[in-house]
Amino acid sequence: MAYWNQEIETMDPARLRALQSERLVKLVHYVYENSPFYKKLFDEKGIKPDDIKSIDDIQKLPFTFKKDLRDTYPTGMFCVKNTDLVRIHASSGTTGKPIVVGYTQNDIDNWAESLARGFTSVGLDQDDILQVSYGYGLFTGGLGAHYGSERIGATTIPTSSGNTERQLSLMEDLGVTAVLCTPSYFSYLIEVAEKEGRSLKNNKSLRVGIFGAEPWSESLRHRIEERSGIKAYDVFGTSELSGPLFTECPEQKGMHVWADMFIVEILNPDTMEPVKDGETGELVVTTLLKEALPLIRYRIGDLASVETGVCPCGRTHPRLMRLKGRSDDMIIVRGINVFPGQVESVLMKIPEVSPHFMIIIERNGELDDMTVQVELNDMSSDKVDDYNKLIARISHDLRTVLTLSASIELVNPGTIPRSEGKAKRVIDKRKF
Repeated sequence: MAYWNQEIETMDPARLRALQSERLVKLVHYVYENSPFYKKLFDEKGIKPDDIKSIDDIQKLPFTFKKDLRDTYPTGMFCVKNTDLVRIHASSGTTGKPIVVGYTQNDIDNWAESLARGFTSVGLDQDDILQVSYGYGLFTGGLGAHYGSERIGATTIPTSSGNTERQLSLMEDLGVTAVLCTPSYFSYLIEVAEKEGRSLKNNKSLRVGIFGAEPWSESLRHRIEERSGIKAYDVFGTSELSGPLFTECPEQKGMHVWADMFIVEILNPDTMEPVKDGETGELVVTTLLKEALPLIRYRIGDLASVETGVCPCGRTHPRLMRLKGRSDDMIIVRGINVFPGQVESVLMKIPEVSPHFMIIIERNGELDDMTVQVELNDMSSDKVDDYNKLIARISHDLRTVLTLSASIELVNPGTIPRSEGKAKRVIDKRKF
């Protein structure tokens, strides 16, 4: 097993927790002295930095919300002067003001360090050629993966997203060994390659895919690995924290969260009390080393679980299991919470359908109607009964998982719009 920083990655859990305590105490003093936002928040809650003596006191600290970042737009939560910043990223702002995130050089270095550990854990090193097909620019995916790739000494191809035929040619001609992009875009790459008669399964160089930036299911992982012959790994990050940060290891049983850099809590969304190891709750993250935009108990909105036991790979850092969904991805239909990932997990177990689907929500009088457009891999059968049986199966399987009935519409191959970035899975036509 290869490690990027074995001393840290396999540190004794007790020592790791002591390091977290030390860094949390420093962080609380740092934000109180350098962030007017956190000083005001702490004062309003009657909290003084000296009240926090170890990680055991973390629940005394208030939460930070995405709304706080928007309300202080653009840089009201920064803890450093502009002259200390070396980069700024920002979210798209599609649901309001964008979230602006600043970075010092140390922030960039720690970001690259986090990904270097993750990339090394999946077997990548200086001999590899990494094709970064995440978008570059204000979106954090491309540059984050780029700097992580360069940190391990790999050859980096900054293709960004789009121009799919050229991406496939470069992948083949340059002997790319790993690709980084959204899982939906890689599914599209597989599809285009097969149409052009150059199946990725025949590409003997390509062996690793690191996919994130959108929810995806274990079923889609199996579908991708089966159709491409690679090992598909999950990666986690958010714009507010630093974009892509944590990856799975070869065990593919959770993404290692580097506890020397971050504290993760999984809390009951109703009581905001910690849940037991392995139970699902809301993911809350505290950044221990960020200088420009440190965040204390940041409520991301992801529903997840964490395993804290030592991983079979030897790493002692907690593992963030596959996300159950994000609160802002969730749709409520007839009072029931529905996540696109649930629909995907059902469809990917059915070999006749492609990875592409669309959920359409409409309101008929006082009731919600949900239609799932399901794209078929092939629609050459002339037997109506075949399609009726498939519709019945999909409808039954979705109802079992969602506890909700949905209309199923089968569509021709290529009907669902492809995305070169994050896939759009829901069209909500309701007027509230």
